[in-house]
Amino acid sequence: MACKWSRSASTLLWLAGTLALGSRASAQTKLPPLPDSTGWGVHVLAVARDAQGTIWVGTYGQGIYRLPIGAETWESIRADTTGKSISFNFVQALAFGSRGEIWYGTVGNGWGVSTDGGATWRNWTLKQLGPEWQYVAPSGIVVRGDTTVIATADGLQLTTDDGAKWTAFGDAIGPRAKGPADTVFPLLTNEYVRRLAADRRGWNVATLRGNQRIWHGEGGWQSQPLTATAFPPANALLIGRQLIRGTPCGLRPAADTLPCLRQANAPAADAPRNPLTTWFRRPIALSDNSFIDQTYRYGSTMGGAFQQHQGVEFNNPDGTPVYAIGSGTVVYAGPAEEGALTVTIRHDTTITAHGRRYRIFSSYYHNSALKVKVGQKVRAGTVISRVGNTGRATNDHLHLEISASPSDSISVIVDSLQRFPPYTSNPELWIEPLPNTGIVAGQVLDAAGAPVPQARIYGIAKREPVETPFSYAETYGDKAHPHPLYGEHFALGDVPAGTYVIGTEIEGQKVFRQITVEAGKLTWVVLKP
Repeated sequence: MACKWSRSASTLLWLAGTLALGSRASAQTKLPPLPDSTGWGVHVLAVARDAQGTIWVGTYGQGIYRLPIGAETWESIRADTTGKSISFNFVQALAFGSRGEIWYGTVGNGWGVSTDGGATWRNWTLKQLGPEWQYVAPSGIVVRGDTTVIATADGLQLTTDDGAKWTAFGDAIGPRAKGPADTVFPLLTNEYVRRLAADRRGWNVATLRGNQRIWHGEGGWQSQPLTATAFPPANALLIGRQLIRGTPCGLRPAADTLPCLRQANAPAADAPRNPLTTWFRRPIALSDNSFIDQTYRYGSTMGGAFQQHQGVEFNNPDGTPVYAIGSGTVVYAGPAEEGALTVTIRHDTTITAHGRRYRIFSSYYHNSALKVKVGQKVRAGTVISRVGNTGRATNDHLHLEISASPSDSISVIVDSLQRFPPYTSNPELWIEPLPNTGIVAGQVLDAAGAPVPQARIYGIAKREPVETPFSYAETYGDKAHPHPLYGEHFALGDVPAGTYVIGTEIEGQKVFRQITVEAGKLTWVVLKP
């Protein structure tokens, strides 16, 4: 299992391989368009080519497409109920073995392998993995020889026999989880893996705490820090002499950097203004992963894949400190819905809207350990818990809810039997946005002036974090609640400053608006026919 590649060999091999295959696939330099069932473009998360020259594309919500050499149309591979399909239609990692193995990895539901050309699949999801390991990193599957390594938000899993047995690699902080592995080695500086590549000596890994190499030698598994390392380009493929990259609107030449939506003369939204209630800090330090999970925001269903979401997620390794977002009093500390270890704080601040006074609460779910007790006074920045995966969780993360309640009753804020608390509010309208970003919020109305539930708003570009890619915002359904002072149907924070054309579909008609985002401000937009 000793590794014998140079530091930059992974990048050189990628270039050599794609150039060689590029000559074989010159007939595919001009690719047929990907099948687009939405009318807004196919969001490509991964593109790769196997040894036979077939091009494979992983997408956001539309599964896998493949294009054999000489084919004029793409073949579709999607999740179904047969038990032999892929596990999830959100695919952002693809890799191929020397014996014809086809590996894929998903955003939130594990990974799988096919040994019969993609006809059937063996999958590793919640049943096999437990409440971790299910968020595969972008391009986070690497095969070399008989060894396959899967990079996830909870560490690495390695197999030399197509998944019959696994070896896990994590860090030394928080509870140690094996998942499907027999053994776990605490060699990583941090379990949250962002990139992975093979080199001559071993495996190069990029985590929240920097880069390192792990390898197997005479003394067993070892690791060392790396000051610099090379990773192959992610979500890109050389076809002929042209580099093609995956984008939110399909496969495009790398030189094409124009926005996906370029609707001319789209009406302009209101100018950015100061937000009303961005009083709170982030519950996760900027030195950890302080980004909000972009796939499953407040009110979202991830395109119908999940139930309506009551909060926002911060994906971090177990044991990561969780901080109070503002001053207040701890009013709950213990197990809540499905046993999730939870802290709830009643904040000192209140708001009044339409003659009604609202108390503001924040609740922190899925912790591995609690550091405060009921009745304790806290300030912004007090460590109140540690990230975990207790309760209904598919990875290590903090689930944050903010409630604006006309009642002081704790039972309407957090309750072991309550899956949909009645007064939740979108945290992205309460938390200060990241530097050089702003907030976009607004309404989507039909011709009669009624809200359009679960409408998708396209056109905003958000590159970070790539581990949970942003595709579109969703308007609220019946389980989410607007901010008392805004009455919004959707809100999206941490949007990079700039100008965007956004669009949605209302009663079969596409509607566009132009918005401008300024750092620290809120842009209000109404989309209607």
